[in-house]
Amino acid sequence: MTSVHLLHAGYTGEHTASTVVLVRDGDAAIVVDPGMVARRSLILDPLSALGVAPEAVTHIFLSHHHPDHTVNCALFPNAEIVDFWARYRDDLWLDHDGDGYHLSPRSQLWLTPGHSEEDASLVVEADDGVYAMTHLWWHADRTPELDPFASDQAALERARERLLAAADIVIPGHGAPFRVRG
Repeated sequence: MTSVHLLHAGYTGEHTASTVVLVRDGDAAIVVDPGMVARRSLILDPLSALGVAPEAVTHIFLSHHHPDHTVNCALFPNAEIVDFWARYRDDLWLDHDGDGYHLSPRSQLWLTPGHSEEDASLVVEADDGVYAMTHLWWHADRTPELDPFASDQAALERARERLLAAADIVIPGHGAPFRVRG
């Protein structure tokens, strides 16, 4: 069984918080972008309600390295951290296969530069559809159309097209999910 659970819908403005997601895929429990939130309980309480203890999280997926997406990684002491470049466990820096690397049987990393050069997206073939957790969009209304931090808007657009061709549901970096199809 593979499922995707929104733990916290992020936002930007005077205050900023990342969207935080739990992916369950077989024995894997993957937390996506455990970054800035108003209180850590906004991540931990929904996780607990789903029956997952912080120690049981097997992976943390980081869409990119901005603090608003990374600041709460230490909440998950046993998790392997995965980003665009490698995997990290304790004091080990471990390579992965890059684009298409599988964190679990139905969850894979896609390199999607755009918001930053080191952006990646997590694409999950869940039981109820294909999800993409990404920072190619910030909000559920698909704004901003032009990313003010993108060094290469054309690369961002190509990555958006790739994800839209595959995903049923997109979960943006700072907002609620939006449906692409289905």
